[in-house]
Amino acid sequence: MAENLGATEKELIEVRLNKLKQLGGLDLLAYPSKSDRTMATAMVRERESNLIESGDVVTIAGRILARRGHGKLSFLDIYDESGKLQAVVRADIVVPESLEIMDLLDVGDFIEVSGRVFITKAGELSIEAKTVKVLSKSIRPLPEKWHGLKDEEIRLRKRYLEFATNPTARELFYKRAKFWQATRQFLVNKGFLEVETPALENCAGGADANPFVTHHNAFDIDVFLRISMGELWQKRLMVGGFEKTFEIGRQFRNEGLSREHLQDYTQMEFYWAYANYEDSMKLVEEMYKYIAKEAFGTLQFKINGFDIDLSGEWEKIDYTATIKEHFNVDVLEATDEELRAKLRELKAKFDSNDRRGRLIDAIWKVLRKKIAGPAILINHPVEVSPLAKRKADNPRLVERYQIILAGSEMGNGYSELNDPIDQRGRFEEQAKMREAGDIEAQMHDEEFVEALEYGMPPTSGFGFSERLFSFLADLPAREAQLFPLMKPEKQASEQVNK
Repeated sequence: MAENLGATEKELIEVRLNKLKQLGGLDLLAYPSKSDRTMATAMVRERESNLIESGDVVTIAGRILARRGHGKLSFLDIYDESGKLQAVVRADIVVPESLEIMDLLDVGDFIEVSGRVFITKAGELSIEAKTVKVLSKSIRPLPEKWHGLKDEEIRLRKRYLEFATNPTARELFYKRAKFWQATRQFLVNKGFLEVETPALENCAGGADANPFVTHHNAFDIDVFLRISMGELWQKRLMVGGFEKTFEIGRQFRNEGLSREHLQDYTQMEFYWAYANYEDSMKLVEEMYKYIAKEAFGTLQFKINGFDIDLSGEWEKIDYTATIKEHFNVDVLEATDEELRAKLRELKAKFDSNDRRGRLIDAIWKVLRKKIAGPAILINHPVEVSPLAKRKADNPRLVERYQIILAGSEMGNGYSELNDPIDQRGRFEEQAKMREAGDIEAQMHDEEFVEALEYGMPPTSGFGFSERLFSFLADLPAREAQLFPLMKPEKQASEQVNK
């Protein structure tokens, strides 16, 4: 029987609890430990002709997402991960024990149905139920629909309900899985070794970011959750004789939320000995095209209003020359005050205590938002790249590149700095920035400098995060995570009601 849609959720829960009690009165398990399913619904569809001809009994299992009719004839839409199949329950076919529970079933329940496969007069492939078994009684009613800004908070907090009521919402995460599988397969095919490096560190290194801090009870020390995908560890592997490594994993940055930024997300980084940034950027362009094709089946995308075509050769953009062309400022020669004046003119956000590297980067970010790409940004000033090798023909610039798509950075690579004296000096400069209040400046990792003193071969490194996937899907970063971090529900509702 259909539920009373005018009833409150509390009343509907009471009705369902009563049905659960009735199932117990029939000596039926409402939550058995297993199912005897023999086929997924998609397999039934694939073998449709043979199953109809043979008359073999099959057993499917899944969630009821719709039901029609009652009494002597009922129709149930059963959904599993692979799709939907209709079950037809007729009083003269189904066993009495199964007919007895039909009025105790609700939309949202997981059930198992056994019977022969046939096509109804309406032309729908169905199972003519011989037996029906409850696998999990749903106590709370599923939502009818999702809409509006208010529901967005609920939808992300209770993402499982979106997946349960809208099976097409799951398709995004099959694509996400293919995205990372393609990344891994591409690198393995190119001879890279997958590694795992520490997620807890004494010194958070490899990026300009504010780390999360936690306490290690056994050592009685504070440690940091990593802010890069083992950059300084993978470079140690280069010191140790490994030549091609990569890691895919979670990293954490205690920073602000935006359409593009999360605090807990997946990142990939690779390191390649005896190669420089030019070798690396060729590999990366090939890799992006491969990943996009494997995960999305196309190289053409619409992202944030930009039309993006990944095919063809990607344009190279000169960092300092492009800024000078558009904003009439030479970031290599301008004083810090001149950089601040330009930022005020551009109405860009910056901190009055920001040092030179931050000021230059803030100017570039104003310009970056207008670039559709795909493009490769090169010739960065050394002030914005504390881990990259200086260019031999111009030590004020570094051998670094970034991938630009739809006005945002979609990957970052270097010819890695392997001069321990230069590295120590840059760490010392970053330490001064931290002392001045820049919580994102890099920490001085003396143990890493010591490793470099033993000698690291010429190495190129590169990394991208799941932001690339969310951009290709043209979604905010939170939408492209299965379960994004949310405030506790009580705290969130109190904030809304203030």
